[in-house]
Amino acid sequence: MAETVALSKILNVRENEKRDAQKAYQQSIDFFEEIATQLYNLLRKKEVAEESYEGYLHQTTPIDRIKEQVAYIEILNNQIMKLQHDVQKARNEMDTNHEKLTNAHVEVKKFEKIIEHRHKEDKELVKKNENAQMDEISMQQYFSQKN
Repeated sequence: MAETVALSKILNVRENEKRDAQKAYQQSIDFFEEIATQLYNLLRKKEVAEESYEGYLHQTTPIDRIKEQVAYIEILNNQIMKLQHDVQKARNEMDTNHEKLTNAHVEVKKFEKIIEHRHKEDKELVKKNENAQMDEISMQQYFSQKN
């Protein structure tokens, strides 16, 4: 039974690690979603800017305005490239945290199974001892009735 208590303590530690891993994973998901949303918004801005640029090309527009639009699109492209890199880093971090969460979950399940197995063994041992005692009592009663 002492083994089960020690295993239960280890299980509690593993469950705490699992909760920490869940929190880290959720934070990485939230961060990823935030960065990905920023990227999406920039891509939408770029799309609108390109449509505006195309409109300027089909109209009589001052060349300065077209240059400004090209420069704006170029700035957006640079921001998009940086954000794509950030999104990839956030995705990698999220994947790493997911792997840690999965490993922590597996560890918790291992200890739960070990404890369950030990409890089952303990119950079987108690039952075996009870059966042995009942057999002993039955034999004593049989011999006492014979005498």
